[in-house]
Amino acid sequence: MQKDEKIITRRLASEIARQCRKEGRKVVFTNGCFDILHIGHLELLEAARNLGDILMVGLNSDDSVRRLKGPSRPLNNEKDRAHLLAALTVIDFIVIFKEDTPFELIKTIRPNILIKGGDYQPERIIGASFVESYGGRVVVFPLISRKSTTDLMNKLFQV
Repeated sequence: MQKDEKIITRRLASEIARQCRKEGRKVVFTNGCFDILHIGHLELLEAARNLGDILMVGLNSDDSVRRLKGPSRPLNNEKDRAHLLAALTVIDFIVIFKEDTPFELIKTIRPNILIKGGDYQPERIIGASFVESYGGRVVVFPLISRKSTTDLMNKLFQV
């Protein structure tokens, strides 16, 4: 599959997820800004992919990142961030979402498994109770110490 084919609409994501579930395949979902792709992201994405058959990633739009992280972010625009993610073989599909949270996207996709990094407590993961309401599973992947985008930015600006 070409990189551009991995970046899909919410509607197509819903159709693909529904078909996968119908075939008995597990759909795994995670989301984030992925502003500066780093080893912590990669390890989370690899772990996510190993939990199921299809990995869908929700990517915050530029406007969403600005509202969440401040006016100086994102460092990379949504198109570039999406293309970097699409180059990773562990990711099957990427959906850019404009909201501040992925809740509506999670409701649309209805993943079997929702995974987030260890900087989240299970009860604070957006969409967790929704996914659990229909028998889905929520997984928290252990955070890799000092491997966040913020940590990397702090290192860069100290130089």
